[in-house]
Amino acid sequence: MLTAVIALSALALVSSLLLAIVARAFAVPVNPKVAEVEGALPGANCGGCGLPGCSELARRIAEGKADVDACPVGGESVAHRIAQIMGQTFEGGGVRKVAVILCGGDDQAARKRFHYNGIRDCASAAILFGGDKACRYGCLGLGTCAGICPFDAIHMLPNGLPLVDPVKCTACGKCVAACPKKIITLAPVDKRVHILCSSHDKGAKVRKICSVGCIGCTKCVKEAPEGAITMQDNLAVVNYNLDIPDAAAAVCPMSTIHLLALDGTGEDIEIKAAAGGDA
Repeated sequence: MLTAVIALSALALVSSLLLAIVARAFAVPVNPKVAEVEGALPGANCGGCGLPGCSELARRIAEGKADVDACPVGGESVAHRIAQIMGQTFEGGGVRKVAVILCGGDDQAARKRFHYNGIRDCASAAILFGGDKACRYGCLGLGTCAGICPFDAIHMLPNGLPLVDPVKCTACGKCVAACPKKIITLAPVDKRVHILCSSHDKGAKVRKICSVGCIGCTKCVKEAPEGAITMQDNLAVVNYNLDIPDAAAAVCPMSTIHLLALDGTGEDIEIKAAAGGDA
């Protein structure tokens, strides 16, 4: 019995020594900056940077394969901290962005073709003839974007449309990728004019199925500076690289254009079309 115990102990000791030698021989050098960078990151593991998680992003930043401001969630404050760790300078990453739902067709404004009683998921609903809305480009209102947001920045309203909280939104882009209709964009917080429609149908059809859809009248195009609003396949589209006067919203006869305070002040302005009342 004693001999067996001694033999097993010796075998364990030899195995431990061998494992230690192998571990030392095949050890992969670890960059100490990886842990420091990861500690500076938010730890949300949201994938907004396009990578599996914060650990992978930290490794790439430490290896010089990603920029210090590659984390959209952390913003400039995190970028500055990471830059200090990396011994770099960071001058600023531009204007913060916020998710915007480019559809204003709620349950009252947009007509439906049938009653959907399936899985409460936009992607699932879209499989059935593109969804229940008569507008094949419109928001299906089943809250997939709200459910996938890791920051609780999107909530569903009683009218069937999602509402983005600009204070909580980090522009991680998960809602943009999840929307089967591709009607969510990331817009700079300093821009106020937004066209809340994604329909490329002709105006006559839009009028029949949605009371707030873009009919392609081009009035806003003429009111805005050249190139600030352009027509793309029957739809007026905002160029967020240019400034647009608030007056461009007032000329829309369908009330499709809204002035939104994406900076989180809550000072969204109600706009009445020039054709239907005073601005």
